[in-house]
Formats: sequence, C-alpha cells, structure tokens
Amino acid sequence: MDQLSESAIDAVANLARDAGLQVTNITAPSGSPGVPTSVPVLLDPKAGRAGSLKSLFDEWRSAPERKAGTAKATTLESFIELTSRHKITHSVIFANTDWKAPSLTAVIDYHQLHDLPPAEGKDEPVATRAGVAEFGRHRVDYKFPLSEEWRAWVAQDKQPMNQAAFAEFIEDHISELASPHEDEVSYWEEKLGGKVAYPNELKLLSIGLKVHAATKVASNVTLQSGEGEITWAEEHRDMKGDKLVVPSLFIIQLPPFFMGESIRLPVRLRYRVREGSVTWVFQMYRPDVYVTEQVMTDMERAARETALPAYQGAPEMSA
Repeated sequence: MDQLSESAIDAVANLARDAGLQVTNITAPSGSPGVPTSVPVLLDPKAGRAGSLKSLFDEWRSAPERKAGTAKATTLESFIELTSRHKITHSVIFANTDWKAPSLTAVIDYHQLHDLPPAEGKDEPVATRAGVAEFGRHRVDYKFPLSEEWRAWVAQDKQPMNQAAFAEFIEDHISELASPHEDEVSYWEEKLGGKVAYPNELKLLSIGLKVHAATKVASNVTLQSGEGEITWAEEHRDMKGDKLVVPSLFIIQLPPFFMGESIRLPVRLRYRVREGSVTWVFQMYRPDVYVTEQVMTDMERAARETALPAYQGAPEMSA
C-alpha cells in the first residue's frame, strides 16, 4: 500500500471516529489465493454492522484497478497488432471455427502456469496444470467479416423455395456462378453423381422457371445422366409444354470473407414436384471445410506473429 493510500485511510478513519464509527483491518485466512492479506472495513457499533471501504476509494480512482474490456479489431492485421501491444507472459489466442460465425479472441489476462524444474534428460521446464487464476476480462476480438455474397448463399442453403423465388435468386446471383473446369467436372460428377451445369444452363433454367411461373407441372423424370427433366402443362397446348433440363450440380465462385480471396464451391440442386408445383432446394457442399481452413491459417499466422499459444475453442470464463 503506497503513502497516498495510507493517508487516505487515515483521513477516512478520522472522519469515521468523529461520527462514532470505527475503521479497522480484517486479516484474511492464511493461504487464501487471490485476496490481500488484510482489508480495511468500516464498523458501525450502533447499527451493529461492518461495511467495505473499497467503493469509497473507487469513486476517487484516477486509473482503473486492472485492464478490462474487449477491443474489436476489424482486420486480422489490427488484431495481431493490438494483441502484440497488450500481451503479457500468459496471454493466449482462441479460435472459434464455426463456419457461420468464425472469430479469433486473444485473452490477455489468461490463467498463469507455474514452471517445474526441467524433467530428467530434458532442457526445458515443464508447465504444470496448477497456477494462478486470472479474470480473463481483457480481450481483443476479431470476427471474420463474412462477405455479402457468402451471407446470401448461406442464408438460403437447404431452405425450400418456390419456383418464382428460386428463379429470382439465380438471376440475382448469376455473377457468382462459375464455369466448371474440366478436372472439376470429372471429380465432382464421380464424387457426388449427376451432371455439373454451366452458368448459361442455369440462366436458361431461371428464365424458363419465370416463364412457367403460373403453369402446373405435367410430369418430371430423372435422366440417366443424373439430370432432371420437367414438363410444363399448358391448357392451350393440349397439356403439352416445354421441357426444362435440371442439372444436379453447379459451381459457385465467391469470397467467404469481405475483401478476401474467392473459393470455388460445388452446390447440389434438388427439386420436388407436388400437386403440380415445384419446390427447389440447393445445398452447398461442405462450406465449413473452406471457412475452417481459412480460420486455421489465420490463427496460425496470429500465433506466429504474436508469439502466443493458440487453441481451437473458447475460454472458460465469460468476458
């Protein structure tokens, strides 16, 4: 305790005595971790109660008792620089690899570890599991900024759409459709089955769906190639309508993260016919793999440039 704190306690003690109160110190039990050896308390003999003086001193603080709060970094570079600025010996980094909400979190005041002497035949000390507990309230957070294009595809992933809604979605996102490479065609057709479509085929599909928006389905078949074929019934054509070929796969190319690099991702396309109407569903193939790979890469970079340990998961204490 510094001289200023001692003087303040003496002043409070004098004021308390004049009011018939008493200031005394209570000694903590021996071996109590994380608490001071003694604390000042205010005794009120008339009321028969004791109160803490801490709140009185906190009102006059010129600086916080400890660092706390969470800094929000909007780029990986800022996350690394802020973490490096505040890090201490026991700081750590956690990576949340949830592909829908990935993030990196640096816990500056993380739990400390004690070092044992080097084990026999070893040069380095061994860190024990026991150590000094910390609050974990000073943090730096970086939430990977997902791109608008990626958010749009994820929002509709596995969500049933009627014919008009699906046609509009394909039309609105036509720029994110990619022509499959020759090796992609053979790989994905063998792995997932069906036929991989080219962007112009999906564009024709969306136009055809809009043309037949109010027309009932007469029949649908599955071709040997894995494609679907829908026949539309129109009264003025004597129940004979145009046929639309429906691919089972297509490729999208877009960046998962804002201002990030684009990836190529296969998408399955399914439809169901019921009571003359069609319901459409697309399913992105393993998007979690692509996002997790990027998060892991950035976690390793942050750990390397800050010289801190990094873990997949979340800290045990709340912020």
